[in-house]
Amino acid sequence: MNMYSGRAVLFDIDGTLVDTNYLHVLAWRRVFLEWGESEVASARIHRMVGMGTDELLESLFGRPRPELKAERARHFDALKGDIRAFPRAGDLLRALHDRGVRVVLATSAEKSDLEALLEAIDADDAIDEVTSAGEVDQAKPAADLFCVGLEAAGTAPDATVVVGDTVWDVEAATRAGLRCVAVTSGGISRDELEAAGAIAVYENVGAILDDLDRSPLLGGAVQSFWSSVSEGTTTVSSPSRTE
Repeated sequence: MNMYSGRAVLFDIDGTLVDTNYLHVLAWRRVFLEWGESEVASARIHRMVGMGTDELLESLFGRPRPELKAERARHFDALKGDIRAFPRAGDLLRALHDRGVRVVLATSAEKSDLEALLEAIDADDAIDEVTSAGEVDQAKPAADLFCVGLEAAGTAPDATVVVGDTVWDVEAATRAGLRCVAVTSGGISRDELEAAGAIAVYENVGAILDDLDRSPLLGGAVQSFWSSVSEGTTTVSSPSRTE
């Protein structure tokens, strides 16, 4: 049994551990076309992915659209065969677990989608807790999910880090009093994630794994930096450096 380190990492799932953000965009786009809402462009939908379903619809239409939720589920169900985890996502969770870090998944995903997402990650042996949108009153960008995740982890805020891919993750983490490390694998730029308050930005979870022992996940330096993987080599540079 691994010795508990007193640290925890709360992971978003979609766009962070699993390559599903654009599947969500496609599912929503199909719903909106069916319901005569063709003016809602895919790019606009993408900006909202990472919010809870209710929050996304409220942001797009300025009012609740509960009649669209079941339609989204139907279209997303048809795309579940395309769900894939990002390379080395499970390896990162296991590496943290092996170092005595508690691993908690905190996602805005609907509970009906969790089984397929967890199956894709294939790291149940390294996951301590899972919290989802159905367990809280408000999903991201509200703090609720990460507050519940923090309680589940049983760690102090200063020993807990969030990993996410959207500005909604960063904002929710900040509201919960937590630091957020971001990845650009969900399609949001480094500049936007840093502007939202991310303390470090990586290309993907594989890059975090390569840099793990000096990363903020294990208490490393918290200044923002950009990490990318090129030909198997991880390079870290200041965000102010010309790339």
